Amino acid sequence: MTAAKRPGRKSTLRAVAASPKAAERWELRLYVAGQTPKSLRAIVNLKEICETHLQGKYRITVIDVQAHPELARADQIVAIPTLIRKLPPPIKRLIGDHSNKDRTLVGLELVPEP
Repeated sequence: MTAAKRPGRKSTLRAVAASPKAAERWELRLYVAGQTPKSLRAIVNLKEICETHLQGKYRITVIDVQAHPELARADQIVAIPTLIRKLPPPIKRLIGDHSNKDRTLVGLELVPEP
């Protein structure tokens, strides 16, 4: 394979990996602090995004940092709510309640950056 073909091939692979149809399963962890309005809004917004764009191909684990601080330390959580995309690789972190759906979709690589 020539050097000229390799860059094009790599970008094609990235596009396939970022496509929700290519991913078998999306593993998401949402760190929240109790039942605050911001935490509840983050849960609702994330579920809506996943149902719209990943129909049945995702699993969300909601972790309350007050109940499980050891998990927050292990994932190096410094702000809440924080969403971590474990699968598909690479790992992504998004902070906030995900009310800006366009920004969340780009952050999760469900849509290309404008």
